[in-house]
Amino acid sequence: MNPILITIGVIVLLVIISFVTFKMGVNYRKRVAEAQYGSAEAKARHIVDDAIKEAESTKKEAKLEVKEEIYKIRQELDKEVKDRRNELSRLEKRVLQKEETLDRKSEQFDKKEQSLTDRDNALRKEKERVEVIKQQHLSELEKISGLTLDQAKEYLLKSVEEDVKHETAVLIKEHEARAKEEVDKNARKVLANAIQRCAADHVAESTVSVVNLPNDEMKGRIIGREGRNIRTLETLTGIDLIIDDTPEAVILSGFDPIRREIARIALEKLIVDGRIHPARIEEMVEKAKREVDNMIREEGENATFDAGVHGVHPELVKLLGKMKFRTSYGQNVLKHSIEVSQLCGIIAGEIGLDVRVAKRAGLLHDIGKSVDHEIEGSHITIGANLCKKFKENAIIVNAVQAHHGDVEPESLIAVIVQAADTISAARPGARRETLELYVNRLTKLEEIADDFKGVEKSFAIQAGREIRVMVVPDQISDDEMVILSRDVAKEIEGQLEYPGQIKVSVIRETRAVEYAK
Repeated sequence: MNPILITIGVIVLLVIISFVTFKMGVNYRKRVAEAQYGSAEAKARHIVDDAIKEAESTKKEAKLEVKEEIYKIRQELDKEVKDRRNELSRLEKRVLQKEETLDRKSEQFDKKEQSLTDRDNALRKEKERVEVIKQQHLSELEKISGLTLDQAKEYLLKSVEEDVKHETAVLIKEHEARAKEEVDKNARKVLANAIQRCAADHVAESTVSVVNLPNDEMKGRIIGREGRNIRTLETLTGIDLIIDDTPEAVILSGFDPIRREIARIALEKLIVDGRIHPARIEEMVEKAKREVDNMIREEGENATFDAGVHGVHPELVKLLGKMKFRTSYGQNVLKHSIEVSQLCGIIAGEIGLDVRVAKRAGLLHDIGKSVDHEIEGSHITIGANLCKKFKENAIIVNAVQAHHGDVEPESLIAVIVQAADTISAARPGARRETLELYVNRLTKLEEIADDFKGVEKSFAIQAGREIRVMVVPDQISDDEMVILSRDVAKEIEGQLEYPGQIKVSVIRETRAVEYAK
């Protein structure tokens, strides 16, 4: 056989077998795939069915839950509506009750109003009836007494007036006695304690200073050739030098105590130095001025230290120092201010006020006197303006303004300053008064008392500390004496200025005189 044919046949056979095998494989895979597809489709249908069933179940559960929630909400709403209905019903009942109560009260008020109206009518009728009876009685009384209504009224008013005067006098005595018992007791205690604890020295200062000389030959040197030395000294200091027959002494005369002190110091330095001529005099006067300025500052500082007052403005300290050379009725103003400051502190401590403020007000109360000869106005106005200028407390400014009663005191501190100022000025020996002013004050005191009706004569005694008023017995009764003494005291307080207090004694006496023959 031909090998080629055999080979071809084998190849064809192999191809056929491969094709058949491939065809069978394809069919097999097709059947397997169809089987898998059917299985997947069945699974899918099963899954869809399960999902549908689950969705239906979930839907049913959701519907049940929604129904339950709706049921719960409906129950809550029903309950709330029921509660609100109950509340409205309760409120409605309360409103109805209040309306019923108001109706009842309105009825009661109507009844009361009607009752009051009836009562007013009855009272008016009764009043008219009483008025008629009163007129009848008055007519009968006028017939019986023989007096008219006006005459009877005048008689009754006189009787009542006498009774009222008597009762007024009794009441005045009782109240004055009671008030004096309490006030005097406390005032004496406080003032006595203050005065005992503060004992200041008082020296009456004059308007002259005396400079002692080592010998009388020094007088000629002070006068100088043709009087040039004494003229220079008088011109520079503004002080008059009196060189008379007084042995070994020169008198410096002047109303300005600071200038007088400058002249005294300068003259003493010239006497010690021995070289007395115009140029040397000018040099010594300048040194004396500086010394006096330092002295003024030191005196002011010492005053604040002695009074226990700190933090005072330096300018006020200088003004305080100037007060050392100022006198009032012979009393040194600086010592007076220190004493007033100490008294204010003691009194304030006794009654529980601020001691520091009281002391400060007392120390500065007369600060205006240090410059009152340089500035126009009273020392009160000047002092108040100075305190305002240097930022002092308003309480202190008011105390300065009120210490002589020019303005009303706005604090107890101001009242204390008034009292302390009076105590310091009224202390025996503290001040001196000219004879003319003294006589005028006594005369005015007697004139005030003589002006009152029923006063026969008045006498000022005890150096003007007491006035005795003699009254006409027929015109002034015993009860009217009390009122008269009070009126005289008030008039004296309003018209006179005086230290301390003035006692008013009203005397009423009846004398019967007969002669034996």
